[in-house]
Amino acid sequence: MTDSTATVLNLKQQVSAFAEERDWLQFHSPKNISMALAAESGELMEHFLWTESEASMERAQDPKRRIDIEDELADVVIYALEFANVTGIDLTAAIEAKMAKNATKYPVEKAKGRSDKYTEL
Repeated sequence: MTDSTATVLNLKQQVSAFAEERDWLQFHSPKNISMALAAESGELMEHFLWTESEASMERAQDPKRRIDIEDELADVVIYALEFANVTGIDLTAAIEAKMAKNATKYPVEKAKGRSDKYTEL
């Protein structure tokens, strides 16, 4: 599968089956999965620690580092999908709702080209 052929449901099912086959659901509470997600996010960030923005773009494309970066990103997404599985969150609905909220907080006419928090626009 690729991004153009996969669905969120396909990915959620793969993640769920993986955990079920290993009898890991007993460990997958929202607390534990959210902590694992944070830990994996930290491992992804480690690849870019102490680099400037431009250098971080170069680092993300470096073939020597690319596989490790892809692995860490995959871990982050896997844990996010498993969190949705464990809690019964419809991830697509949650993303759509959040994007609608973000559109209200960051209207194009105020936010375009700016990195300010919505309270500062």
